[in-house]
Amino acid sequence: MNTFEPLCQTILQYLEVWEPRLLALSEDTISGRKNSQNRSIRQILGHLFDSVSNNTHRIIHLQYRESPCSFPNYATNGNNDRWIAIQDYQYEDWNNLLQLWKYANLHLVHVIRNVDLKKLDNQWISGETSLITSREMIEGYLPHFELHLKEMEELIHK
Repeated sequence: MNTFEPLCQTILQYLEVWEPRLLALSEDTISGRKNSQNRSIRQILGHLFDSVSNNTHRIIHLQYRESPCSFPNYATNGNNDRWIAIQDYQYEDWNNLLQLWKYANLHLVHVIRNVDLKKLDNQWISGETSLITSREMIEGYLPHFELHLKEMEELIHK
């Protein structure tokens, strides 16, 4: 069994629960309510897509490039907010965005299940003074995912 199978199963369970929940929300709920970062559920989901997309690329790069690997960190210096704005998630078709998020996570699960375990100590340069191993990146994905699900949960009940 893959070291990360429990993590993969948890992601799959979240997708199964959250997809119908998110589809059932009203336009006002997904677009009108904002969190402390001034993000709507739509924008949080877009950010989660950016996260899964970037993490997929990092995991792949860390399996064949020299370690430590230099790969842009989209989330530093407020860039994650730039990504949200540039991609205009606030006005993205909700069903398309939801499916994009779902299927990107399904693909990430596939990538994690097939990761070369001998490459888990390969490092990514995540900042001027910070290195993160492939293992740490994979293990850190779920807490980030859950943090943003919690934010959406709070907005649903706002």
